Amino acid sequence: MRDSFWNVYRPGCQEHYVLNQLRKDGAFVPELDYSLQKAAELGCGALCFEGNIDFYGKSGFRPASEFGIRYHGLDEGEDASFFLCKELISGYLDGVTGEYAPPEGYFVDEKAVEEFDRQFLYKEKKTLPGQIFS
Repeated sequence: MRDSFWNVYRPGCQEHYVLNQLRKDGAFVPELDYSLQKAAELGCGALCFEGNIDFYGKSGFRPASEFGIRYHGLDEGEDASFFLCKELISGYLDGVTGEYAPPEGYFVDEKAVEEFDRQFLYKEKKTLPGQIFS
């Protein structure tokens, strides 16, 4: 995972650390790790997360705003194109509106990421055009 995100959205990356932290969270459901089919089998009606629509749109994800769901901390109408949703049960979100708040493990300390990253081979952090965080 680290290699997939390295220097994409920021110099270096945090995604590998965030995933490591989320997997330790009490709300983490191991059976749902990377499987839409399993989520549907377990009765999940919809999934929401942050991602790139160019990639996840191919799997049927759409901006969550189309379902009336806002991302925590963003005002109505602010760009939240990164916040995606997919109904696993058709119509599951009909009439649902609200605000999504990411789990606590999603927010990380830069120093903790740096410490975690020391267990991996060194990679150069680069500032590149198109990165959204610096």
